[in-house]
Amino acid sequence: MEENTKTETMDDYKDALEASFRKIQEGDILTGTVISVSEEEATLDLKYYAPGIIKAEEFSNDPDFSILENVHVGDTLEATVINRDDGEGNILLSMREANDFLAWDKFKEYLEHETTLKVKVKESVPSGVVAYLEGIRAFIPASQLSLNYVEDTSAYIGKELDVRVITADPAKEKLVLSAKVVAKEKEIEERNHKISMLVPGSILDGTVESLMPYGAFVNLGDGLSGLLHVSQICSRRIGKPSEVLKEGQKVKVKILNTNDGKISLSMRALEEEMVDTSTEETESLEKYTSTESASTNLGDLLSKFKLN
Repeated sequence: MEENTKTETMDDYKDALEASFRKIQEGDILTGTVISVSEEEATLDLKYYAPGIIKAEEFSNDPDFSILENVHVGDTLEATVINRDDGEGNILLSMREANDFLAWDKFKEYLEHETTLKVKVKESVPSGVVAYLEGIRAFIPASQLSLNYVEDTSAYIGKELDVRVITADPAKEKLVLSAKVVAKEKEIEERNHKISMLVPGSILDGTVESLMPYGAFVNLGDGLSGLLHVSQICSRRIGKPSEVLKEGQKVKVKILNTNDGKISLSMRALEEEMVDTSTEETESLEKYTSTESASTNLGDLLSKFKLN
């Protein structure tokens, strides 16, 4: 019986050889795989003759960071060498220091690509709130928290927000986020969806909400408003909308079109339709009356009664 023999080659020792020639210096950023996690530290396989150790306090600046919840065996991490030998043959690493350097490149990408991110508000500060992104302290101004004015920013503590990076300055360590820009986009998307559901030709009830020299804006409800151009207010020529309309007035309008996410309305079209309908009814009545009189005589009328 033949024995299966394997011929060893230099490739089998490639990793070990590279590790033996590899020079690691303090300040280097290394990539490793987590092989164990405890409350105090995580151990990384660096493909080197010595393992890497990251102490719990060297993971993140985020005060709510939990090593047991956020770090798992198999995770790939980047960390900075802070000590080549801790006295027990381990390389001490800091993810916090590496992140302080690497995170700003991510922020630049987030800014350029307008990436939507989720953060949790940690504290309220004068004129805004604080959150952490990639372990870096970030500021969200009160004016960027919502579409509406926010007076009590403390009400946002603990809330998760969808945000965008609007300022990322590593030199000043200035990271500013905005939830308002994301909310604005969602509002526009929702509005466009509602508009897409409207059918041109439909007749709606609305309220005049504002008058402009070129027309009136009519509130249609459900967060939608449409423009009633001055030429579409009535069939007669008018100089300005206020000659016919006033703010708060209830009106019936017809949807002309919903092009480019804008709703064009008309009262004139309804007025003209009423005139056309009235004319048709008059003509029909005249025709009916004429026919009736032509075919009705005294004998016809008397025949409708029974004479005893």
